[in-house]
Amino acid sequence: MVSRVRIDPALVERCVFALAEFGASDGTGVRRAVYTPEWAAAQEMVARWCEDAGLAVHWDATGSVWGRLEGSEGGKAIVSGSHIDTQLPGGRYDGALGVIAGYVAIAALTEQFGPPKRPLEVVSFCQEESSRFPRANFWASRAVVGRIEPHEAETMRSYADETMADVMRSVGLDPDRIPDAARGDIETFIELHIEQGPLLEEAGLPVAVVNAITGLRGYTVEVHGRADHAGAFPMDLRHDPMAAAAAIILGVRENALAMGRPAVTTVGRIAAEPNFPAIVPERVTFSVDARHPDPAKRAALYERHERLFRDMAEQWQVEVTWQVRSDTPPCICDPQTVQVLETSAREQGIPTMTMQSGAGHDSQIMAARSNVAMLFVRSKDGRSHTPEEFTTIEDAVAGIEVLAGALHKLAY
Repeated sequence: MVSRVRIDPALVERCVFALAEFGASDGTGVRRAVYTPEWAAAQEMVARWCEDAGLAVHWDATGSVWGRLEGSEGGKAIVSGSHIDTQLPGGRYDGALGVIAGYVAIAALTEQFGPPKRPLEVVSFCQEESSRFPRANFWASRAVVGRIEPHEAETMRSYADETMADVMRSVGLDPDRIPDAARGDIETFIELHIEQGPLLEEAGLPVAVVNAITGLRGYTVEVHGRADHAGAFPMDLRHDPMAAAAAIILGVRENALAMGRPAVTTVGRIAAEPNFPAIVPERVTFSVDARHPDPAKRAALYERHERLFRDMAEQWQVEVTWQVRSDTPPCICDPQTVQVLETSAREQGIPTMTMQSGAGHDSQIMAARSNVAMLFVRSKDGRSHTPEEFTTIEDAVAGIEVLAGALHKLAY
């Protein structure tokens, strides 16, 4: 028998705007970096929501909040959720909507169908973005799967030169207890997220089922030349790292364009030293973010980029070095969980498509210890990582209905 799940649009809307108050910035924007006061207040609100819905609340060693509903037959847990930290600035929906979706779906299932047979949980991960710590992507989910190295918190530094360990201690967390966050009792993890791209809007659909998540590599590239006077030193004698950096930035873009969709490469951060208008810089440092979901094409894209780094060093007579700050392989979602989501969408009467994710998510980390799949909901103009990101309540509710129907199939 098909089990239709009723989701209250007013509750979803209240949750979206309530959570966005913590770190509210520039009207629609949100600045909520991990382990800040606004982050702590937002996590406290999620914990209260869970308690009010009758879930047992647990804060793990990294500060993630878990709300658990026990199952009458026990077994491994079925979990849904996402993260509450944002880009700086970010919007109301990236990550936060997935936490809200997990909470609303489990609360609705409890109210309409009673206790589940299998344990159900919602998680609000403490961090997924690298907005405060450049090397801390997926910090919370990596802890859950036991992939944080000993002393990593002591050596990892923020953009403001704080250590992760000191920042954790500032909010009452003990970095020595990070291994306690590891879990081995999660069977399935389903994450709802805004799409962060334009494909659903182009297709005129509210929801997509995600069957694969891209691989991504983040580089920090440093171009070292020689500082000289901007007026007196001849152009043909310069060792100008800014010019070489510009050539590399354009080149990595052309590499991705030449490979075609879904290859992407982005330079999002750049700094020059010294940073003055009348000085040829000594050094230019910038980020390169390269992604592709196909393992072979991903490797080819990375090889093209690194060959470009070497070629531009020779052409511009500068030194180019690079470090890989993050390297996450592609993730193929669990086919059975994907099928459960597709079936739920049909039964809930929600039109969908099946697609790959061009962004990285906690789900691909969780895949190390559980079955994973994702749902996307439509994002206006495909916008994300910006205060302008927007998803209608109607589309959010459609996605939560699909999520709740799938959780019902897996846990009841």
